[in-house]
Amino acid sequence: MKLFLHLKNIYPLEHPSLGKTGSKPSIPHPPCPYYCREMPRLVELTRVYRGVSRVRAVWGTPRAFSTGRLALSNPQRLAQANEVAAMNGETVSFPFSRSLIGTFFQDRPILGNPFLEDVPLQSYLRRHLPPEVLNGVQAELMSFGQRVCNEVDALGRQCEENPPRLQQYNSWGRRVDHIVTCPAWGQLKDISAEEGLVATGYERRYGEWSRLLQISKLYLFSPSAGLFTCPLAMTDGAAKVLESLGASGPLEKPFERLTSRDRKQFWTSGQWMTERKGGSDVAGGTETVAKAQPDGTYRLYGYKWFTSSTNSEMSLTLGRVVDSQGLTTEGSKGLSLFYLPVRDEDGNLNNLEVQRLKDKLGTRQVPTAELLLDGTKAYLISKEGRGVASISGMLTITRIHNAISAASGMRRIINLGREYATKRFVFGKYLKDHPLHMQTLARMEVETRGAFLLVMELARLLGREETGSATELERHLLRLLTPIAKLYTGKQAIAVISEGLECFGGQGYMEDTGLPSMLRDAQVLSIWEGTTNILSLDVLRSLVKSQGQVLQAFFTDIKNKLEVASQNPALAVPVGALSGSLQRLKQFIQISMDRGPDFMELSARDFSYSLARIYMGTLLSSHAAWEGSSSSDVYAAQRWCEQDLCPVSTNEKTCCYNKETFTQDTALVYDSSPQPRGRL
Repeated sequence: MKLFLHLKNIYPLEHPSLGKTGSKPSIPHPPCPYYCREMPRLVELTRVYRGVSRVRAVWGTPRAFSTGRLALSNPQRLAQANEVAAMNGETVSFPFSRSLIGTFFQDRPILGNPFLEDVPLQSYLRRHLPPEVLNGVQAELMSFGQRVCNEVDALGRQCEENPPRLQQYNSWGRRVDHIVTCPAWGQLKDISAEEGLVATGYERRYGEWSRLLQISKLYLFSPSAGLFTCPLAMTDGAAKVLESLGASGPLEKPFERLTSRDRKQFWTSGQWMTERKGGSDVAGGTETVAKAQPDGTYRLYGYKWFTSSTNSEMSLTLGRVVDSQGLTTEGSKGLSLFYLPVRDEDGNLNNLEVQRLKDKLGTRQVPTAELLLDGTKAYLISKEGRGVASISGMLTITRIHNAISAASGMRRIINLGREYATKRFVFGKYLKDHPLHMQTLARMEVETRGAFLLVMELARLLGREETGSATELERHLLRLLTPIAKLYTGKQAIAVISEGLECFGGQGYMEDTGLPSMLRDAQVLSIWEGTTNILSLDVLRSLVKSQGQVLQAFFTDIKNKLEVASQNPALAVPVGALSGSLQRLKQFIQISMDRGPDFMELSARDFSYSLARIYMGTLLSSHAAWEGSSSSDVYAAQRWCEQDLCPVSTNEKTCCYNKETFTQDTALVYDSSPQPRGRL
């Protein structure tokens, strides 16, 4: 009591930082350990000293001491307080009185084993895998999930903090074009080999389920991997191409290297397709030429604008073969596919120069460069003029990898967000007890589950196609769903991860938390391997090339799945919404047949979104109808189907795709802009 009475004299009651006369004592915040420890003594002093109501800020309002310029900063008064405290065997301790940063620190979100925390993944595996496969797969994923948590996540963070750099010259002036990456990048490569993150898909230990295991591991690995999933995607795609071409002769060694589990033998591959004029238009923009050599090899001359994972050991690239008159064939028919080692037998670069590393918004961990090919030795691996057709398998693989990264990024931000919600105490309760916060997380969860099931369906179809088990319907579905999954999940990931950052408040915007990089890296998912519009047009191409068979397979598969789901009364509403949307989609297709190609091109994006939403809703309903499903699975299907499942039909009714729309859109975009006025 003496201490408190003395403090009353030390702190004048008229000080602006203290409470006003007659105000009630401030009640300290329950979660703070400091306040919990001091509360009993404060209550006792309050009881004894009736004037305490006029001194509300001694322990109850830390802001009163946050500047460090109040009474305790006065040496004389501090000495007085310490003297009285010593008489009572006590010490003076106030928030902010020493370090000026206070005593409360918010706990960071903790990453647990991503496999054990992923109920949808575990549920999916139990539903689909045969018992003799399930046990082995679960054990491998559980072990790998722990490795991701204990080892991989820290390595990925190191790659983010130590991006690659280009050393063009050595200390004696010789040009070396050495891309320097941090040690963690090499360790991630070793882990990828040991865990068979590429090899699993080609060893086929589990037959048609091998791809499902591989993609499940990549799904766990991706958010922690410091973007090493980028070279893995291209490596997987290159291995797919080499396997489809026979993997013999000059291709035998690279195929063995790409699919090796030996860290000393394992190679990664680049994918050097993009040139200055090209982008996605490889047919019209590829300028690289290939000159045949007497030994059967070729020399490449050209400039590659984007070459990701440039420090890989090999790459596949497109070029135009020069004929005996020095001429090349334009368009896609003039493109051939080449394999090239990045370095020669002596370890020197294969007649190529690294002009610069790209300065990117995200994916900074991955070295992406501009390259000059100046007589680069290469091997023709496709038939001349069949380069574009030969890389179709690669595009399937890399687009699936893109969707894996999208779905796994969404899952990671939700896992961190929901863990954080159990420890962040604000406005009198934990975040998990705020209904609006949980509603937001639930909406993110529904989007993530839809994306996850679509990725897993692609994994299942790919495994069956590669082992010769796929039906004709399944092969058509794989062709149609691959670009749909890539384009739609890429957009989902950006929205969900952006929303997820808000779950952490201002900390979600701080680079040193590691959270902002998730959003920056997600932005590439809607760009790499074709933008949303490019992929939408690819969906239309798949309809034309298959003469509508891919679409027929789509309708048939949905009908079959909904028939099963309709047996569950709890799914009546989502099944009804999906059936109605499917009918609207059919009506739109009938209308579009009379409108011409311009109409379909304008509707391509909304058409692809409609296919994605209907199919993802069907997968959610189908999973919810499984006897081993939970009430949450049913709820997820119900919530998914509350949205507009067929936006292309909705927008068609407002004349969004008419001939006049393009002119009006252009006028709207360039309204009041002087530059293009003369060209409109």
